[in-house]
Amino acid sequence: MSKKIYLYGNWKMNNTYSETEKFFVDFAPAYAPFKDADDLEVGIFAPFTSLWPLSQGAKKCGIVFGAQNVYYEPKGAFTGEISIPMLKEYDVTHIILGHSERRHIFLESDEVIAKKTKAVLDAGIIPVLCYGETLEERESGNTFTVMERQLRSAIDGLTDAEKAKIIYAYEPVWAIGTGKTATPDQAEEVCAWSRKLIGQPKAVILYGGSVKGSNAKELLSMADIDGALVGGASLKPASFLEIYTAYKA
Repeated sequence: MSKKIYLYGNWKMNNTYSETEKFFVDFAPAYAPFKDADDLEVGIFAPFTSLWPLSQGAKKCGIVFGAQNVYYEPKGAFTGEISIPMLKEYDVTHIILGHSERRHIFLESDEVIAKKTKAVLDAGIIPVLCYGETLEERESGNTFTVMERQLRSAIDGLTDAEKAKIIYAYEPVWAIGTGKTATPDQAEEVCAWSRKLIGQPKAVILYGGSVKGSNAKELLSMADIDGALVGGASLKPASFLEIYTAYKA
């Protein structure tokens, strides 16, 4: 029996309210043949302004859905931030945390990401915890040092039950939106290492970084890669679902 594949789409700063509605007009019939597949879980993460049409479309299709970020305080003088109680009113099931663009463009620290992880878990929502190295860090031999810091800062102090609820997403920064992809062996090496560090043999570990139909089968066939966190290819139903069909082919 084939393993379960987690196919998650991170839209980043793409798709307006109306574009999200249009996406589900096309997505619903395209996804229908896969709706009852026991070995597939599909999720989509949209900008805050598109969460309402996302929630409506996702519920009708039977997929999980979530936000791309959140702040750890429930309310207060934090201009421009969005709280967990605000997101819970949309019934979000998952929240992406620690994405490389949050770490490197918006300078979110390991400490902040750790606080967000704990707050999301406490709220009964599943964190999708991203981690990964830059090209400079990889070429200088610091890949595992960097990722150990990123992972340990987020999960140290959590219970085993909490660690098991997190979905982990290895995303090498040098492979995000660049067209470059870690080789299947490179991705597998990191995901296998991550599983040992986390200490949860059944933890769900995704790979992200220019995943598409043409490289999906090799990547998703690796023993320690449970799915993909997909960027650009998730913006169109056909290219998004092609990743699963390519794996199954």
